[in-house]
Amino acid sequence: MQQNKIQQFINSKVSLAPMAGITDYVLRSIVRKYAPNALLTTEMISSEFLAQNVQTEITKLDENHHPISYQICGHKPHLMKSAAEYLSQFADIIDINMGCPVNKVVKGQDGAALMRNPKLAAELVKAVKDGTDKPVSVKFRLGYTFDELNYIEFGQQMQKAGADFITIHARTRSQFYSGEADWGKIKELKQNVDIPVFANGDITSVETAVQCMTESGADGVAIGRGVLGDPTLIGRIEKYFATGKIIPPPSLDEKLDIMKYHLDEEIKLRGENLGIKFFRKFYPYYILGIRNAAKIRAILVVEEDYNKILTCIDYIRKENPSPVKQ
Repeated sequence: MQQNKIQQFINSKVSLAPMAGITDYVLRSIVRKYAPNALLTTEMISSEFLAQNVQTEITKLDENHHPISYQICGHKPHLMKSAAEYLSQFADIIDINMGCPVNKVVKGQDGAALMRNPKLAAELVKAVKDGTDKPVSVKFRLGYTFDELNYIEFGQQMQKAGADFITIHARTRSQFYSGEADWGKIKELKQNVDIPVFANGDITSVETAVQCMTESGADGVAIGRGVLGDPTLIGRIEKYFATGKIIPPPSLDEKLDIMKYHLDEEIKLRGENLGIKFFRKFYPYYILGIRNAAKIRAILVVEEDYNKILTCIDYIRKENPSPVKQ
């Protein structure tokens, strides 16, 4: 029964991977504009935090956000079960983070630290299954270090514990995001489990999505950092998988229009002062590769005046005119 549900939710063969402080309500909404069927995923939600703060912006969604996965993290089965119970009213899938490499997460025994404790990881899957009637997925890595590549055994144990779906980032925890993702290893995992597997890592274009699918044999791809500066990417990959048609990446003018819309929506959600400050992390990605990018970035990441930001965007357009279409 759950496999039927999973297949329905991953039918597009592409998902938005969770990124803390990035895949908020606004970015999820923008991705959905271009990708009507892709599986969206929230930012990582701490089960400890949720136990103390039921009201959180992370739970905010629109009806068209479905299918959507709510990702939780933690290492205490009773809190993970409670988080799953609460979030099931919003989610189509409950996802468990066992791959986050950040030091403060790992030191708390959460995220990728769980790959060193498969017994506890399995207990968490069982607890979440007890707390929801929704499918449960797990996101993890190849292992904690290159000497601990336990992704096949770990995936099998998560399936045995009740996981219905896997997303695997093809790097170790020790790599963080350096080096190249090893998509070939995902193929080994796929051949050793019976549940759907999505590949994650270094997918930045339609072409790399196709290459990843070929090398990994995965059921789909999860896109994280590739959407930064280009929220249309998931929609373009979704379109290619459905029709074979390649939609070109947005022009600079189009990216600047999306950037302004993204900024405006963050301001609408958070208020002008906080929205502008929150958005600063996105500027470098939207203006990557333009003339005088470093100089302009240095201005934008400290600017607090909305009208001056608009003036800066106009300056970028003038200094980087789009080629005339024939």
